[in-house]
Formats: sequence, C-alpha cells, structure tokens
Amino acid sequence: MFGSLGAPELLIILAILVVLFGATRIGDIGKGIGRGIREFRREVKDGQQEEEAKEPAATGEDKKS
Repeated sequence: MFGSLGAPELLIILAILVVLFGATRIGDIGKGIGRGIREFRREVKDGQQEEEAKEPAATGEDKKS
C-alpha cells in the first residue's frame, strides 16, 4: 500500500500536517503516542511475568498430587 510513496510524497504529507496542526501540536501528538506505546509494552511485559510466575506454581502443584 505504501510502496508507491516516495520521499517527495512523504514531504508533501508532512508539510500539510504542519500547516493543519502546527509544529507544536504534532510534537504533542508524537509524545502522546510514545507514552502510549511505552505503557502498552510495560503492561505486556508485566502480563508475561505474571504468566511465568503462575506456570511453575501450576506444574509444581500437578507433581505433588
């Protein structure tokens, strides 16, 4: 889909975004997206750690029975 977009097209899109939203607002949007991605990664990592903590306990209980 984006294979046909080259550097000139991307620069035009960026220029339009700057005109519409302003450079400051685009920076704020980027910061918000970055925070969201960091939070998502943190939650995924916490979820994986919880699953890893549950697995040994579950296998240990099975062996004792």
